[in-house]
Amino acid sequence: MKNRIKYIIKNETVLSVAIILAVVSSLFVLPDREYINYIDFRTLSLLFCLMAVMAGFQKSGFFDVAAKKILGRIRGIRGLSYILIMLCFFLSMLVTNDVALITFVPFTFTVFGMAEGEEKDGLIIRTVVMQTVAANLGSMLTPIGNPQNIYLHGLSGMSVAGFMLLMMPYTALSFMLLSLWTVLRCKSSELDVSLDTSARVKDKKRVAIYSTLFLLCLASVGKLIDYRITLLIIAAVIAVSDYRILAEVDYTLLLTFIAFFVFIGNMGRIDAFRTFVSGAVRGRECLTGVLSSQIISNVPAALLLSGFTKDIKPLIVGVDLGGLGTLIGSMASLISFKLVGHENKSLRGRYLSYFTFVNIIFLIFLLVMYYILQQAEQSIFAVSY
Repeated sequence: MKNRIKYIIKNETVLSVAIILAVVSSLFVLPDREYINYIDFRTLSLLFCLMAVMAGFQKSGFFDVAAKKILGRIRGIRGLSYILIMLCFFLSMLVTNDVALITFVPFTFTVFGMAEGEEKDGLIIRTVVMQTVAANLGSMLTPIGNPQNIYLHGLSGMSVAGFMLLMMPYTALSFMLLSLWTVLRCKSSELDVSLDTSARVKDKKRVAIYSTLFLLCLASVGKLIDYRITLLIIAAVIAVSDYRILAEVDYTLLLTFIAFFVFIGNMGRIDAFRTFVSGAVRGRECLTGVLSSQIISNVPAALLLSGFTKDIKPLIVGVDLGGLGTLIGSMASLISFKLVGHENKSLRGRYLSYFTFVNIIFLIFLLVMYYILQQAEQSIFAVSY
């Protein structure tokens, strides 16, 4: 039991911190009937559904086959890097940033594994770093791109179109920066790559099932179908047709959400704390979201800060941009770091240095855009009145 606790603390740090905060806060606000109202069951249900559906897609081999067919037609290093990066950028909008990285980063090792010496190491570091940045930036466009967007979208009351319109300027700038960076930093020489482009999806039935379930998830995110109906259907279909997928769901993420809900709910009932934090956050939601994400990651930052402000839009921008910066800014970034370390431990130092440099540059550009848009909005408002 003791070893199990040590394992959880070491490997699930964010969950451990969330549980400690929930327990400590419960000493100040003793458990009562209000606790059940803390939990956002819609967010938890949609997270579970999306994680289960994405796990099913991965098992089907659909993403692997699609990537091989796309990459098999390109030979130049610059073209290969660009496609590998943009696969993460665009697919993360639909399959979430962590799934995009788990699926496509391994292709980088396959594609550039034939290069020799320092060229190979440099290619892997540059491309995987940009894939990670791309996944974190692409995922911010949609309500289903990452966990904090699912939660904040439901909290904001915005439509899916309204959410995407809010994040569109930052996504467009991100696309241009990623394209420019790839052109400037990647060589245009040829690299002989041999991928099996004749591969076919073996289980088309599974792909059809999970495609249908994914559309059901989208309908629930858009509030066209009650999330409880979606949860019931997806859980039943998977339990009957593919029950092993249920073991692939990241239940630690769901537990982390629950623990933070309890902590935020309790602290919100302590007048002095609520007044202090609300005063600190109010009017500075974006900057607070960015800075908090650098320390505790953007999902916990979104959960924590949302309990103390009613201005959700700048908070959405802040925690999404906060995925840039430090390695912990987005938990998805840790996936790439672990994959690189597993491939070659000696690359971790160079990877982290380059990762931090690139992330800071991108974060500065996007924050400048935020403040330019804020000034433009204030000017238009002033002229109107």
